[in-house]
Amino acid sequence: MSARETDAAIDVTAPVEQEGTKAVVRAWLKTVGEHVAEGEALVELETDKVAVEVPSPASGMLVEIVLVTDEAAAPGAVLGRISPGESGSVEALPPESAPDRPAPPAAGCASISDFDPALRLSPSVRKLLMETGLDPAGLDGTGKDGRLTRADVAAAAGAPAPEVAKPAPGPAARPAPGPAGRRVPHSPMRRRIAEHMAHSVAVAPHVTAVFEADLSAILAHRARHKAALAQKGVGLTPTAYFIAASVEAMKAAPAINSRWHEDALELFDDCNIGIGTALAGGEGLIVPVVERAQTLSLEGIAARLTELTGKARAGRLAREDVRNGTFTISNHGVSGSILASPIVINQPQSAILGVGKMEKRAVVRQVEGTDALLIRPMAYVTLTIDHRVVDGAEANAWLTRFVEVLEGWREG
Repeated sequence: MSARETDAAIDVTAPVEQEGTKAVVRAWLKTVGEHVAEGEALVELETDKVAVEVPSPASGMLVEIVLVTDEAAAPGAVLGRISPGESGSVEALPPESAPDRPAPPAAGCASISDFDPALRLSPSVRKLLMETGLDPAGLDGTGKDGRLTRADVAAAAGAPAPEVAKPAPGPAARPAPGPAGRRVPHSPMRRRIAEHMAHSVAVAPHVTAVFEADLSAILAHRARHKAALAQKGVGLTPTAYFIAASVEAMKAAPAINSRWHEDALELFDDCNIGIGTALAGGEGLIVPVVERAQTLSLEGIAARLTELTGKARAGRLAREDVRNGTFTISNHGVSGSILASPIVINQPQSAILGVGKMEKRAVVRQVEGTDALLIRPMAYVTLTIDHRVVDGAEANAWLTRFVEVLEGWREG
């Protein structure tokens, strides 16, 4: 059977439901003519939020690649075709549609899946290693826990240095050369993030309200309970308190937890709260979601966060871990930022919370009816809203309740 005779072939299609604005083909894990088992990872798609491996729908031979690397993959689009069974013939694809074939893999690897699992290489890094022929064992990683990133591989591949023009003889000298540098190609994820951010700013008028919060109460509560939860394998972080306070604040301004449609505002009963998480090596940003946070205790929220954080660090987040978000928290203070405004809204949501770095600051408080200057752990908190959805009064009501919950935190 030829690749063009598709009556008996089985289509490999992109997921109908995808998390993110757009999906592109990041890497084919098999080449035309290779046999594949049913359920085996066949092709990797990437959105601005997550990478997804598409499994083979049947055992057989990959006879056609329809969408090649970096091509857009709409929901349900045909990515390639499988000839079921043990036999099949492949018709050569025309030059304009033939996918780029990877160079022989590094370090004697026979396929993209043959690299040492202990290296914890992402699919895109493995593909780049195969294309460049580099041995990952001889490269230094700059990512989290020393993991190898695409930028590390690209740097090791050695882009040629730009030539510097020499002055021509005679009195007329040529212009001085520009600054030395190199070009690092955008990863598909970085391009998707850029498109997502530009789209958000284009469609939604962003307005930001700024409050500050005294974190004394939650830090004291955390100090009393952190060790006990750690014995259960649960990390109790300030982010867990921010999620719980956000749930309470939604009761004061429900429209914050919503989605804009041209004919109506969709208000959500569930608080599915995403946490912006930077990937190792500057490879991008991902937003794992704590679903139905309104049904969870503080310990339940902390346990789910611990699970999601562990999966994110290991590069094991699934599509289900990043979907259905209704509100996002950007805890940018963990990297030292005091205030960020505006934080771009994670479309199609209606608002995003920003939490800055906790700093000990002098504040005035009333003590027994008298003003007193105290040192307290303070943080700026911002709420950036889609002004089509809510106005400043609702944003302020939300932040007022959010701060009240944090500053009035009690046992229980």
